[in-house]
Amino acid sequence: MGNLSLVTVIIIAANVLVSYKGFGDYGFFERYKFNVGSVRRGEQIRMFSSGFLHVDTTHLLFNMLTFYFFADVVLSYVGNLNFVIIYIASLILGNLLSLYFHKDEYHYSAVGASGAVTGILYAAILLEPGMSLYMFFIPVPIPAYIFGIGYLLYSIYGMKRRVGNIGHDAHFGGAIGGYVVTLILAPWLFQTNLLMVGLLAVPILILFVMHKAGKL
Repeated sequence: MGNLSLVTVIIIAANVLVSYKGFGDYGFFERYKFNVGSVRRGEQIRMFSSGFLHVDTTHLLFNMLTFYFFADVVLSYVGNLNFVIIYIASLILGNLLSLYFHKDEYHYSAVGASGAVTGILYAAILLEPGMSLYMFFIPVPIPAYIFGIGYLLYSIYGMKRRVGNIGHDAHFGGAIGGYVVTLILAPWLFQTNLLMVGLLAVPILILFVMHKAGKL
């Protein structure tokens, strides 16, 4: 994990440049952030542009570090073009899920690459289910699939309880994008990692069932 390929550099550079433009230009930030009312009025560009804006340097740094650590895992399996497809699809699906859950909250706004980054993370877990992750506050490695499932279950909790100033639905939508598009691009995973494909689908099914039952 952590090689710096050209496509990784380009995506990080795009996030840094657009974010820093937004830090210093309030009008630019407001014009391109995700906002339900504006999107519903026809400003669909926000569904894409908001994924390159960030609230502050800490927000930007956290997203780009996470992206950096998992990008090369996905790139090594799917190549540059398919990697970009996964990234953009995850970004858009993250915002689509946010739009769906907040469609009547015209004031709702959000920014950040979290949906796209979560999609890359989930794709990496699908492609390399045996890898382990290290967390600052846990001294032992965590199997990546345990982290992925736990993270999405927490996202469901966060969506239900509206925990923190965090776009949990965008994270979840991004993960769905990473999951679905990776399986479309790498169908051999159904043969080699069928159990993992099923396990990683569990939180997605839980979200669907809870929504249908009116619990979310």
